[in-house]
Amino acid sequence: MKILYRIGAALAGTLILLAPALWNGFPLLQYDTGGYIARWYEGTLEVSRSTIYGLFLNALTRPDFWPAILVQAALTVWILSLVSRLHGFGARATVIVIAALSVVTALPFIVDVLLTDIFAGLAVLAIYSLLRFSDLIKRWERYALLLFIAFSSATHSATMLVLLAMLGMGLFVALFDRRLIAMSQIFRGTAALLLGAAMLVAANYAVAGRISWTPGGIGILFGRMLQTGIATRYLDDHCPDPRFKLCDYRSELPASADAFFWGASVFDRLGRFDGLNDEMRTIVIESLTQYPWQQVQAAIGATAEQLVLDATGYGIHTEIWHTHGMIENFVPTALPGMRAARQFKGELNFTSINRVHLPVAWGSLVLLAAVIGIGMKQARFADLAWLAGATSIALLANAFACGALSNPHDRYGSRMAWLATLIVLLATLRMWKDQRYAVRASTIPDK
Repeated sequence: MKILYRIGAALAGTLILLAPALWNGFPLLQYDTGGYIARWYEGTLEVSRSTIYGLFLNALTRPDFWPAILVQAALTVWILSLVSRLHGFGARATVIVIAALSVVTALPFIVDVLLTDIFAGLAVLAIYSLLRFSDLIKRWERYALLLFIAFSSATHSATMLVLLAMLGMGLFVALFDRRLIAMSQIFRGTAALLLGAAMLVAANYAVAGRISWTPGGIGILFGRMLQTGIATRYLDDHCPDPRFKLCDYRSELPASADAFFWGASVFDRLGRFDGLNDEMRTIVIESLTQYPWQQVQAAIGATAEQLVLDATGYGIHTEIWHTHGMIENFVPTALPGMRAARQFKGELNFTSINRVHLPVAWGSLVLLAAVIGIGMKQARFADLAWLAGATSIALLANAFACGALSNPHDRYGSRMAWLATLIVLLATLRMWKDQRYAVRASTIPDK
């Protein structure tokens, strides 16, 4: 009966997470989705488009990409069930948490969109569980977590950086107290990230015949420096310079990195990444040494900005012509379903949703500190305090990787902000459970 109860809870959690896609009539699409779908068919590498996730989508295409988001939902239920169990909660509590997160956070939309974002938050929980609770998880779970972390780290470079930050902090803790984190788990975590790197390089070779990392790092950094004014200052200080084609187009440079890379800008006319990569690399490297204080200020400002950019639905709109085109070109069997979807008809709107999601996200970030403080004073909450501390590190690392090294966007924040709400919910359930036991104990007559 207990197994049937757990299966029923898992199915209920999965259905709750799939609610937005079921309402839409098709998995949610984002304007980056087409880039992942196209990788195998075009046989090329694209900036910030992991071939690992592209192959994942290609393998789970039919019918209408439903298998892809079904797997994403099932993995979410598995990780959340594991985290709940490791912190003393049962299957019913897991369903309650999933239901609450599905109402007040972006979680179900992240699960249901054909994008790598769900793996960012889940990987944080996975590596924390592997490092912190190795003695409480089963052998098969350790191997499953290792493979999951490897795959997740290969889906996005920012996810890899966040996991590296968590692994580094885990090593710091292990050096001071092996009872908290064993060195053997640090080795397992390292092995998982190395495996993820190998998987990505192997997938890139299988798709494009190149032994290479996902391209775009230097270009993305250039975009950040353009948006903060550093690249423009550099060009003003050095032009005319025969090394830089951009010197002749300084007056046309947009203030936004998105407008530069994805709008109708001079970037297209000068050959995009292939034509400007060397030039952008030179500007990035020399700007780091010539304007160090401005770089530090920009990085701090972008990290802080990214922490509060948490709105749900960024990029999930009807203006996703590239993704529509890639599905039409490479997965034509999905066209009827895509065109019948509410999203395709422009019926999906996040304005009202974000009136709830944004305050909850910001409040949860603040309450993480409260959970840590309670855990320092009350031993019963110590486990949740450790989880809150690790999540805080992950949120800061994500804000730095996506804000300071790239450009702040709501999408990058919302894919991680739900972790803070998860911890607040677990702490609330723990308090409610303690209060219920206290009431019960007070009603038992003294002998």
